[in-house]
Amino acid sequence: MIELKNKNVIITGGSRGIGPVIAESLIINGANVAISARSESALQNVAGHLSKTGSKVLTVAVDLNIQSQRELLVDSVLKEFGTIDILINNAGLETEGAYAELPWTAIQETVEVNLLAPMALTRLILPLMLMNKSGHIINIASIAAKSGAPYAAVYSGTKAGLAEWTRGLRLELAGTGVRFSTIFPGYVTEVGMFARFGKKSPWIIGSCSPNQVAKAVLNVIQKRKIEIIVNSRPLRYSFIINELSPKLGDWLMHISKAVDFQRRKIGK
Repeated sequence: MIELKNKNVIITGGSRGIGPVIAESLIINGANVAISARSESALQNVAGHLSKTGSKVLTVAVDLNIQSQRELLVDSVLKEFGTIDILINNAGLETEGAYAELPWTAIQETVEVNLLAPMALTRLILPLMLMNKSGHIINIASIAAKSGAPYAAVYSGTKAGLAEWTRGLRLELAGTGVRFSTIFPGYVTEVGMFARFGKKSPWIIGSCSPNQVAKAVLNVIQKRKIEIIVNSRPLRYSFIINELSPKLGDWLMHISKAVDFQRRKIGK
């Protein structure tokens, strides 16, 4: 089992949602954690809670839309920690709505934050990890990467891209000492946009808690897992059906009320 004690970790999207929960689970296991987000005040609130554990917590307020800000994040963590052992690309925009009605600027920003920012941060950190022959890139995708969600087509597309990019790099860099993992959470309860929606997902689809996602992060690190689906229902078989028969997969999305559920989420 891989030990987390004294490992240096970056977590993007660290000020809200599942980010602080993941950060706390890593800190409890002895890691030094740098959390990033746009809001300095929100980061400080999270850091105030996390610092009670006694581990080192660094906050770096950056806008992941901007390349110079991504570089600032990496430079700041290297200056404070000396090296980076684990990068967790968690920041993401849950852009929803009828695709034809979404502003193009919202679509661009979603692609930038959800997909291009993880690519850029990895590209900045990867040479160091390759030189050290050690490192771990963990990307937080979504079950929407496995089965595109209506009224969340842009979000689904970015998460699918994130997942396949991760797999490509995992194959490309096998044997280098740098590992790549992807986590696919379902609808996350308690925190985030789905929790604010205030409705239960259809029984057949299920959901997951922030603590379950945090546990999955620990599992991919400590047990060297490459992919974990985090959900209260076993969805892997439905994903296989999607691949074997897209028409049948679409039928299942309708019959399970997933399409209607997504429509209600945006008030349609």
